[in-house]
Amino acid sequence: MVRVKVEKETPHGLLRFIYQNFFGRMILSILIKPVVSKLAGCFLSTSLSCKLIPWFIKKNNIDMEDYPKVEYKSFNDFFTRHIKMSTRSVDMRNDHFISPCDAKLSIYKIDEKSLFHIKGSMYSVASLLKSDILAQKYQGGYCLIFRLSVDDYHRYCYIDDGRKSKNIFIPGKLHTVQPIAIEKVNIFKENSREYTVCYTDHFDEVIYVEVGAMLVGKIANRHQEYHFVRGEEKGHFEFGGSTIVLLVKKNQVEFDEEIIQNTDHGFETKVKLGEKIGNKKAL
Repeated sequence: MVRVKVEKETPHGLLRFIYQNFFGRMILSILIKPVVSKLAGCFLSTSLSCKLIPWFIKKNNIDMEDYPKVEYKSFNDFFTRHIKMSTRSVDMRNDHFISPCDAKLSIYKIDEKSLFHIKGSMYSVASLLKSDILAQKYQGGYCLIFRLSVDDYHRYCYIDDGRKSKNIFIPGKLHTVQPIAIEKVNIFKENSREYTVCYTDHFDEVIYVEVGAMLVGKIANRHQEYHFVRGEEKGHFEFGGSTIVLLVKKNQVEFDEEIIQNTDHGFETKVKLGEKIGNKKAL
């Protein structure tokens, strides 16, 4: 398989202003208020928001050939569109570890000092999950970061057969940092996120973390406690949610060496939903 690697995304000027400037963070503190978030979400779910769709497709150079020709009822209806399943094939071999989504993938080894850059913030496994106990289980394992860009398919699937715990939601938070500390501290926000422990049949416990924006209501998981099968849809992102993190325990999977090397050299690797990205590690 020929892998496509891409340069990692760097924050553009507007994002830098919002998160690394005192006045930008003041504006952001207003934008993330629940009432503002709900109003924005309501608008994107109305028929009036359909006027944004042609502009959005053109601006982001989205290839619509992979999607059925339908009349969308709102911008969110378009953003969460279903793909033609003939364009995606789920690898059903039990010993193959698959990608849960279309994305740009980075894979990192986890140790006690690991920090991971996710949607503009730095997280340890413990801070991502808000749990030192859970984080300890994944020491020596791997952190897989799947970054979905706006032109990607925004639905995601289960990577194996198994059962899952209930979803744990962690709301977003804006940290107040004095302007004098801006150049010294690069953590100004925590994204809203939702995680689930999945007890898989072939790869032990795998934690899914869906990461949204600071705004609420962007992650739509379909199930609470549930028995699932490989390739079954787990959920989708509405506009504003765009990253999946998988945490995999030590000695469970040997990941594609090309993806590991791309990450080591500062590149992401394009992957598709259902595509093999690793093998069950032989004991």
